[in-house]
Amino acid sequence: MNYSLIVLLVVVGLFLISAIRVMNEYERAVVFRLGRFYRTKGPGLIILLPVIDRMVRVGLRLVTMDVPPQDVITRDNVSVKVNAVVYFRVVNPERAIIEVEDFLYATGQLSQTTLRSVLGQMELDDLLAEREKINHQLQELLDLATDPWGIKVTNVEVKHVDLPTEMQRAIARQAEAERERRAKVIHAEGEFQASQKLADAARIIYASPGALLLRFLQTLSEVATENNSTIVFPLPLDLIRPFVERVGQGNTPGPASS
Repeated sequence: MNYSLIVLLVVVGLFLISAIRVMNEYERAVVFRLGRFYRTKGPGLIILLPVIDRMVRVGLRLVTMDVPPQDVITRDNVSVKVNAVVYFRVVNPERAIIEVEDFLYATGQLSQTTLRSVLGQMELDDLLAEREKINHQLQELLDLATDPWGIKVTNVEVKHVDLPTEMQRAIARQAEAERERRAKVIHAEGEFQASQKLADAARIIYASPGALLLRFLQTLSEVATENNSTIVFPLPLDLIRPFVERVGQGNTPGPASS
């Protein structure tokens, strides 16, 4: 048996095992040859020269990074805890490996410092009310800072703002006072509109004595159906004036006979 052939086959097998790599569709291989950047390979089957070539595998899928809660003091001296989530992906594998030692760790630390810096320049009311504006500002700053690393920050979302207990009580009291103010304003507006309608109705009834009489009769009808007790109701003069005038005409003496 030829031992040289067996040794040769073993060497060739080890060479192929160490030289062949398979990269997924979402992966790239940053290849260094004798310590210098050679090229970026993948996806699919790639071949490396053993001992000479060294490969670093880089994923291109979107990374979701949770930023832990940060202690932030707002511009109006309120201490809050804020956490966020950052979405980014590697768009240039070569720079992500060469320009920064650990791009995941670096992006996470940069996200924390940027979050504290941006929110520290805002007042508490703006922090609670302008989430969309804050998210957009954080995304722009992080994307600008990570661009030299070959990283694209696509979105930043502030998830939760943890307020101190006394501040939560103050905000609750403020919200309750605001609701009471709105209720009083709405009630006042309703009273004002009702008074306008009553004034318009009074002018119409005053201009038409018949309408006043009909309203009086309608009120009598409603009182009679809803109450069984005896009610003394003043009779308006306009209602009996025709009868008084007729009686007065009947009592007028005729012309004296000659």
